[in-house]
Amino acid sequence: MLGLPKATELSKPLSKKAIFDKFKPSLTDRKLFDDQISRLSIVAEISPQTVAIKASADVSAVYVVLVTLKTAECDQKNITLLSKLIDQRMLFVLQFGDTTRLAVYRAEKVLVSESKPLGGWKLSLIGLDLEAIWENVIAQIGGIDLTGGADLDATIAENNRQEKLHKQIAALEKKAMTERQPRRKWELAEKIRRLKIELGGTSNE
Repeated sequence: MLGLPKATELSKPLSKKAIFDKFKPSLTDRKLFDDQISRLSIVAEISPQTVAIKASADVSAVYVVLVTLKTAECDQKNITLLSKLIDQRMLFVLQFGDTTRLAVYRAEKVLVSESKPLGGWKLSLIGLDLEAIWENVIAQIGGIDLTGGADLDATIAENNRQEKLHKQIAALEKKAMTERQPRRKWELAEKIRRLKIELGGTSNE
């Protein structure tokens, strides 16, 4: 799976009931989880026992978890919940029908890849130890460029900041288009101008 070495493959079902019983999520979280997720299974383990790579101080193994979905979309709250409840490095394969997306939780953010057929994924295990491999896998899923020694968490945080600013600008521009009062229209234009400057644009955009 995912182009990983055959030695990493395993099949270990994860019981939803066991997860609920052990970690006791709220009823709201449990319902969302139950409504969207059919079953879970650990399908691969990347560790010194399965590949020729050493562990790091913080990462001893990376687990690939196949998440079979009931719905085309998987709310990011479900990925966050699993990542916070289970203290392991986990790469989620979200499968609905013949398509899959990869997801990880890092730096308070869920990163989700594009959709591909399950056989279309070929992850590269790049790095001198498991921590480096884990960070490079996250970068591959999130489309993050780590060349030049870029810090992964800082890059995710900055991308998240820019994404929020783009959404704010788009919402204000939509509101400005329908605003009829000149004063209010000017106020909206000023807000947009300031946000664009914060985003890295120019004041006359």
